[in-house]
Amino acid sequence: MARRRFLQRLGLVGAAAAGSGLLAGPAAAAPKPSPPGPDPRALHWLAGDHHVHTQYSYDAMHTVAQQVAAGRRHGLDWMVITDHGHVAHEKFAVETTYADVLKARAANPSMLLWQGLEWNVPSGEHATVFFDATKNEIAALHAFEKLFDGNVNGTNHTSDANEATALAALRWMSGQIDRGAIDSALMIANHPGRNGRYTPHEFRNYRDTAPHIAVGMEGSPGAQNDGGHRGGYGNAPGGDSWTGWPSESYRTFGGFDWMTAKLGGLWDALLAEGKGWWITSNSDIHQANGSRLVRPDTPGDWYDTHGGYPDPVDSGTPQEHADFWPGEFSRTVVGTASRSFRGVMDAIRGGRVWVGMGGLVSALDVRVHGGGRPATLGGRVRVRRGDDVTVQITAHLATAPNTTGRIPRLARLDLIRGAVTGPAADRDGFTNPDVSVVESFTPRGRGPVLHVEHRFRNVRDPFYVRLRGTDGHRSNGLEPMMDVQGAAAPWDDLWFYANPIFVDVV
Repeated sequence: MARRRFLQRLGLVGAAAAGSGLLAGPAAAAPKPSPPGPDPRALHWLAGDHHVHTQYSYDAMHTVAQQVAAGRRHGLDWMVITDHGHVAHEKFAVETTYADVLKARAANPSMLLWQGLEWNVPSGEHATVFFDATKNEIAALHAFEKLFDGNVNGTNHTSDANEATALAALRWMSGQIDRGAIDSALMIANHPGRNGRYTPHEFRNYRDTAPHIAVGMEGSPGAQNDGGHRGGYGNAPGGDSWTGWPSESYRTFGGFDWMTAKLGGLWDALLAEGKGWWITSNSDIHQANGSRLVRPDTPGDWYDTHGGYPDPVDSGTPQEHADFWPGEFSRTVVGTASRSFRGVMDAIRGGRVWVGMGGLVSALDVRVHGGGRPATLGGRVRVRRGDDVTVQITAHLATAPNTTGRIPRLARLDLIRGAVTGPAADRDGFTNPDVSVVESFTPRGRGPVLHVEHRFRNVRDPFYVRLRGTDGHRSNGLEPMMDVQGAAAPWDDLWFYANPIFVDVV
């Protein structure tokens, strides 16, 4: 009753919040057309991590303060704490975590820090969910977990009814924005191919129900130091898996999820509709590799009765784990018009994002010219049929060693073009046959900057362009290789990917 009064007092839920009445609410109104994107020259590029666990997850151990300190040490500007949705988490940990987040914000004013949630998506997998940190963020988070988390309300398994609950959750978030209870919300699907739980039509339904909230997926998962299988991608189809996925979709390729890494695959199929579906990367950290910290011994039911673990203690011996510290290996770099909570969220929502591993590239500038102001990542240009379109790329190469003590070297940068063909006839389709690498660029000499240009002449039909790059250590021709089960070596197979820019032809 106390929790219910807490939620009602903040005006985020009504009397139906504890039952199913809210799930049947009307769909949110269509979002307003997006205003023109910011001038690429005015953007600030900030590195971050949207998938970080702490001692308040049932399978993690580090404190909020330790995660934030590590993020700062590895050059991050923003982070999202995303502890697992769980009955004990909802009951005990939401406000306790928030107190730690507020302390960490005060101690680290240069770090933009959110408290989010790793949502157990009904009928799906996991997803990052977080709200703008300027209004009622904790009340919204608590209400959302109580109402819609699959572990809390028993809607994890695959079914049409549970799929509908996931869409109701998106409409609920959108409705809270419409009524002014919160300012902004985002959902990003985590490790999408790991268990085969997500279907292509679910991604399309999420995006079409709330395109201002459900904006994309992890292009590369965390847990990259899992020596058996990068990202924990060593699974096979289960009872809740979609039967349409091929066997290779359960593996990573160069550390990237097959849905992203496969040229002409699921990611390209979604982009072929001419709508944004952006990729990100993160640490998904639970226990940091190389840290001397360990969780103190506790009774087996400790988490269920406390919603968290005691602070970790120093064992005196470096520990081997699957996870890197935030920013140590993977990062999501966003182009924002302002260094603010809303600025970062708007950048993610707008697709102004590139992701990289191991410090392979330190900065990236992409501009597409086709008349009028150029567009950058996530943007679009509008040209007349028969016009030329020019892509200009500037990549700042690594000049400092990464954790291994080596300076990574970019061996090749690929410019990829994909056709835009409109809405998918098959909502479960996951291929786009008209996608290709149109040009590959190789850095010459040892200079710190690679600047290249490509011109599409006499364009006739709409398309998009996107980028990827590699250190060249493992590839199958131009394509990344499937990571070797039992022998993954993340530092020896580095890639970066950038989100697309659309070219509309009239």
